[in-house]
Amino acid sequence: MTKENDSEQKYSRTAYADGPRLLADIGATHARFALETAPGVLRSVRVLKCDDFPGIVPLLHTYLADHAGIRINHAAFALANPISGDMIRMTNRDWQFSTDEVRRELGLNTLLIVNDFTALAMSLPGLSGADLMQVGGGTPAANAVIGVVGPGTGLGVSGMIPTVDGFVTLGSEGGHVNFAPADEREFAILQYAWKEWTHVSNERLISGPGMELIYRALAQRNGVQAAPRTSPEIITGALDENDALCLEVLECFCGMLGGAAANLAVTLGAFGGIFIGGGIVPRMGEWFLTSPFRARFEAKGRFSSYLGQIPTYVIMIPNPAFIGVATILSEHLRGRSGANTLMERVQHLQHELSPAEQRVATLVLEHPRKVLGEPIAEIARLADVSQPTVIRFCRSLGFLGLADFKLKFASSLTGTIPVRHSQVRVSDSTHDLSAKVIDNTVSAILKFRDQLDVVSIDRAIALLRKANRVEFYAMGNSRVVALDGQHKFFRFRIPTSSYGDSHLFTLAAELLKPGDVVIAISTSGQLPELLAAVDAARATGADVIAITSSKSALAKRATICLAVDHSEDSTSFLSMISRVLQLLLIDILSVGISLGAQGIDSADHDKKRSLISHLDI
Repeated sequence: MTKENDSEQKYSRTAYADGPRLLADIGATHARFALETAPGVLRSVRVLKCDDFPGIVPLLHTYLADHAGIRINHAAFALANPISGDMIRMTNRDWQFSTDEVRRELGLNTLLIVNDFTALAMSLPGLSGADLMQVGGGTPAANAVIGVVGPGTGLGVSGMIPTVDGFVTLGSEGGHVNFAPADEREFAILQYAWKEWTHVSNERLISGPGMELIYRALAQRNGVQAAPRTSPEIITGALDENDALCLEVLECFCGMLGGAAANLAVTLGAFGGIFIGGGIVPRMGEWFLTSPFRARFEAKGRFSSYLGQIPTYVIMIPNPAFIGVATILSEHLRGRSGANTLMERVQHLQHELSPAEQRVATLVLEHPRKVLGEPIAEIARLADVSQPTVIRFCRSLGFLGLADFKLKFASSLTGTIPVRHSQVRVSDSTHDLSAKVIDNTVSAILKFRDQLDVVSIDRAIALLRKANRVEFYAMGNSRVVALDGQHKFFRFRIPTSSYGDSHLFTLAAELLKPGDVVIAISTSGQLPELLAAVDAARATGADVIAITSSKSALAKRATICLAVDHSEDSTSFLSMISRVLQLLLIDILSVGISLGAQGIDSADHDKKRSLISHLDI
């Protein structure tokens, strides 16, 4: 087998089951495209000039024309623009488009569009060694905030905040903060820029067009007649021709960038480092190491020692945004559908494996948790293969070995969805608002799951199992939850009633006896009528289970509080997510009661259990 054929076979084995993914990094000047055929494998990279196209759709059709025979289901684009809602209007180009219309035009199942520096930030965890050039001293702190800044056609700014399972990126437009001169020369440049704009942001000067403005401003200041130059020509003039004006421009530019990077570092507390991207600084190569950048970065008066600890790096690899946007797309696909893409790859490639490797694949598909928990010797025994065969199976899927495979496999089995909240905007399409409502609810449920007080739930279930009678007290939005609970508990043959009239709460509570249980449901936990009824119930010897905020007055009066601490302003808005979380608690209690029913014969017990769809009978 030739080396080329061997490479093609390895590519086919590691390919995505649902076809290649379209990635794009679209700036104001150039658009870069690639097909990601497998995790980390980019093919058909191409650069197109945005000036050659009247809009984004003709641009995309031009690239895809070379791949007419390939079905593409999923795509993600990094865009040098703020991203908010479905309709996008580009800042530095006369282009506007609907994300959903572009998705339909291309026949895609998925199209994500993110800010280009959000994508760049997401690429950072995958960079190391020769991918980066460190400028100056400092050592990155573990699990610390990271800052990203990069001059190109504009000035991109972002950051990464560490979480328990990765990072959250900041969607920032920090390049548009006001420019602050540090010396008389920079003030002269600012005055020159004021002739053109009343508001001069960092982006006006720390960018490709900004470098050209600095060149013109310094030529005027120095009394020099200088022919116009583009930013690449200025860099060439400085580094290859040793032109005095071009060198001064670069020194001034790098100092300004150092000041902007320092401001970002102290704003974010970026002890994980500041990373410099964009197309301009990498062109300067090693000259940038001795430029005024680092000295200006640390020139912060009382905070000089603070900044001296923070490392600064230049991202040297081409197209790093592809790495980030591919990561964002992969996480979205896994989170959106709950699909285990690694399991799909095993299924898709199983027929291409050797007979022995196929036995390992069968074990993975049928007993995934066992594969994760067992050592290689036990996996080999269970699959009836040798230990080297287990290693060959992992490598056939594109992994370094069993440890690498287990790490990725565990992540894909988890089906993690990032906890986030996306504000619905008036301009959102039905597609966007639907996705945001669902994403917000799912994210809140996952956060709620991680914060559950299972001890309190156990105590509540124990009370309800032996309750003589259960009464639900709730008003307004929570009334629906109370009626749902009454419906479920009544079918368990528990005497149950529900009250939603504040005038009846206390009357009903005063008739309770020891052994009875009240379930009081309230988002705020502050209703005076409800609090009075709970006090009356406790006075009779009855127990009270409160489904409410853990900090509320109702929680303090209850026997047991099942906390729902999702923050919603119920005084101004209709509570939606809190209601869903309250309903989930009712379901959890229902399943718990069904599982632990006591004092009934086996046939009746099975009849009760059959009412719960969560149970596998």
